[in-house]
Amino acid sequence: MINFEENIEVKGARVHNLKNIDVTIPRDKLVVITGLSGSGKSSLAFDTIYAEGQRRYIETFSAYARQFLGGLERPDVDKIDGLSPVIAIEQKTTSKSPRSTVGTITEIYDFLRLLYARAADAHSYNTGEKMVSYSDEQIKNLIIESYLDKKINILAPVIKSRKGHYRELFEQIAKQGFVKVRVDGEIKDIVKGMKVDRYKTHDIEIVIDRLKVAENEDFHKRLSESINTAMYSGNNVLMVLEEGTEVPRYFSRDLMCPTTGISYPTPEPNTFSFNSPKGMCPNCKGLGHVYEVNERKIFPNKKLSIKGGGIAPLGDYKKSWAFKQIETIAERYNFQITDPIETIPAKAIEILLNGGKESFEVDSKTLGVKRTYKIDYEGISNFIKNQFDEAPSTSIKRWAKEYMDKIKCPACNGYRLKKESLYFKIEEKNIAELANLDIVELASFFKSLDKKLSGNQLKIAEEIIKEIKTRIQFLLDVGLDYLSLNRSSKSLSGGEAQRIRLATQIGSQLVGVLYILDEPSIGLHQRDNERLIKSLESLRDIGNSVIVVEHDRDMIERADHVIDIGPKAGKNGGEIISEGTPEELIHVHTLTADYMTGVKEIEVPKKRREGNGNEIVLSGCTGNNLKNITVKFPLGKMIGVTGVSGSGKSTLINETLYPIMNAHYFNGVKKPMPYKKITGLEHIDKVIDINQSPIGRTPRSNPATYTGVFSEIRSLFAKTTEASIRGYKPGRFSFNVKGGRCETCQGGGLRVIEMNFLPDVYVECETCNGKRFNRETLEIRYKGKSISDVLEMTINEAVSFFELIPKIHRKLKTIQDVGLGYISLGQQSTTLSGGEAQRIKLATELSKRDTGNTFYILDEPTTGLHFEDIRVLMEVLNKLSDKGNTVLVIEHNMDVIKMVDYIIDIGYEGGRSGGQLVAKGTPEQVAKNKKSYTAKFLKRELK
Repeated sequence: MINFEENIEVKGARVHNLKNIDVTIPRDKLVVITGLSGSGKSSLAFDTIYAEGQRRYIETFSAYARQFLGGLERPDVDKIDGLSPVIAIEQKTTSKSPRSTVGTITEIYDFLRLLYARAADAHSYNTGEKMVSYSDEQIKNLIIESYLDKKINILAPVIKSRKGHYRELFEQIAKQGFVKVRVDGEIKDIVKGMKVDRYKTHDIEIVIDRLKVAENEDFHKRLSESINTAMYSGNNVLMVLEEGTEVPRYFSRDLMCPTTGISYPTPEPNTFSFNSPKGMCPNCKGLGHVYEVNERKIFPNKKLSIKGGGIAPLGDYKKSWAFKQIETIAERYNFQITDPIETIPAKAIEILLNGGKESFEVDSKTLGVKRTYKIDYEGISNFIKNQFDEAPSTSIKRWAKEYMDKIKCPACNGYRLKKESLYFKIEEKNIAELANLDIVELASFFKSLDKKLSGNQLKIAEEIIKEIKTRIQFLLDVGLDYLSLNRSSKSLSGGEAQRIRLATQIGSQLVGVLYILDEPSIGLHQRDNERLIKSLESLRDIGNSVIVVEHDRDMIERADHVIDIGPKAGKNGGEIISEGTPEELIHVHTLTADYMTGVKEIEVPKKRREGNGNEIVLSGCTGNNLKNITVKFPLGKMIGVTGVSGSGKSTLINETLYPIMNAHYFNGVKKPMPYKKITGLEHIDKVIDINQSPIGRTPRSNPATYTGVFSEIRSLFAKTTEASIRGYKPGRFSFNVKGGRCETCQGGGLRVIEMNFLPDVYVECETCNGKRFNRETLEIRYKGKSISDVLEMTINEAVSFFELIPKIHRKLKTIQDVGLGYISLGQQSTTLSGGEAQRIKLATELSKRDTGNTFYILDEPTTGLHFEDIRVLMEVLNKLSDKGNTVLVIEHNMDVIKMVDYIIDIGYEGGRSGGQLVAKGTPEQVAKNKKSYTAKFLKRELK
């Protein structure tokens, strides 16, 4: 009899391709679920165990709350026992908001804000002096101490360096009973109708009281009342001016500069938040960047005339108000709209860009009289900016953005905060400077901070510093030491985002929770694997159950329990083929065990390709952390770009090389990171980037539509005898067009239930039962199958079904060749992993006729791949290289690295310590490099 407290019992799981399986998962252990891609690992971990955990959580809500959430369907499983609260840490990248950063996700920035609000020293942004603040009692004592027996004026500042005549202000001051004011350093009586020069800037203070400082009780009372009145009128600031002197002394209840009198409000955590009006830079609204109109984009070719389309946003000449205004400007500044733009006078260009108003007279040659013309032109720049800022339509905003550049905000220098917030410092650093440090530097700053603080400051900061140090340590533990807190979450890879969430979860110190992770080792160099595994073990050791869907050899060897699902993928998977400790696993001859024991292996090639002798040379790369490096890419080879996480691989390839090549071959608009020059582009015909972004964001997108094979299948169905008799065209068989589709779900096969507080849930359409088409369309059959039946076929089934139709067969065969034979033709793209999406893109490119002179870029193509899948993928990439193409792979997986012809190793570390070219050459040459981390692991593989 099993004790349910010690295990999670899953009985009769049938979700997706699971074959009614029973599985026992030990609690409080590190459990790895492994197996071929598509064998059913995620179906068991996420779609069964996590889905049931989420459903049970929602059932704890009140009936009132549940009505907003809709009903979550129970996964297709008989029962699950021993389930604790479940948290899934998936690879779906974190928030796409530009306001979300590593600091805000991990909550470290929230603790920093609290620390700065309580323990930072404020400095004046005018003089750099330390700001001071006083209580009314302290001010009274200081005045008596500093001015005893002297005559003083107590002043309340009301206007500081502003223009205006201030007649109403003087009247208001007089009504309050005050008789004197100090204007621009001179004390005057208030007289009726008093005003000052409205075009000059003025400083105005009310004279609250004039008195001789004494030590008696009556004076104390009078001084307290005067201080109180001055603080009220001067907005918490007063000035003391000794008679016979010109420079007053400032006192404030708020933080104040003792020399210039500028004051800051009392700091609070929101003072340091770029998401709050109290802290954000008013110019960029806390984003750190602004968009600026670029004149070169408005006049891309100054040799063209205005009439010939020289003003890009306006296009070719047409009869419109804008061109009428331009003709008037041409009349005024004596040029023709048929003249090249480079010959137009500078003043006219200025008005065309920034607008202007002016009237002028011109002699009419025909009438012999003068005619008055009026220019009232907004200017193209201003029009674009207004459209970008205020247009309600996203398409108009996108149009305006084409003529603008994203630049660092000049007001806050990209720091996102208002000026005052940046002058609060701890150990000479403001909060934005701390957020710019990478995690290693941040850790060393806080390591010794409590020794440098003292007294009250230390007492306040001690607990906060402890929390910050703990969270920083968790980020170091999961191998993210190269990130900085201000790194935008939009720019994180799936693996990085997942490890950040893992660090956040470890930081929350929950106990008794079931954590489910999806390949946390993605994007992690072998060197950092050990730290990640230790993090998962610490999560387990504090009393949690950890289930990891993983292919990594080290992770499998360190697990307490391994579940191997197979034997193959898709419909041929979904069974438990072995379970037990890693030691027990290797005695069962499964594919996983054979690769673990070395019975099967991905072999090192006998000889490396020579290439075609040409190369692309990219010089002077300085983007992000790259240290002015020059890199050679030999063509006609398979190139591997390696290095620890954060060393600069993506900056070099995805942010520098690819945008340059894309702009050269296809007029791509993405701006590359800074570089000096590039040579050798003439040796290549085109560049293809095969990344892991989804192939579609809605359930309507699927492999059949993405690869274009569905168009061919629809045409085939339209040619059947029955379809011809009924007059059905190919459009009839599209689920995106009215006519043949089911109108209840509009061809989606699913209905969306909006979950308000949670992600939307999709349920099967009750009219067509998920078949997407109406009855009449489904009556048309090809070889006994309806169009819906075809969409439900796996690629493997479809390959043999369409064997005699070459156009369709060729496209399907390439999807099968990249190891995706198990997915179905109509599988929703939202259910595909990043690795699967990437291989569908690869298959789409393979099915096109290649020139044998293409440059392919793949970013971590082994994501989500089992050892056997990697073998299949490498066969495909080798075929591409054998035809003369260049295949560049950014990769950490040693099975891939040992097979490439040429390695470019970037390092030495991640973040600021990275960005250098550590090693280059064949795997055998690189393996000898003593300084390369990759070499250390590569040496083992090549033995």
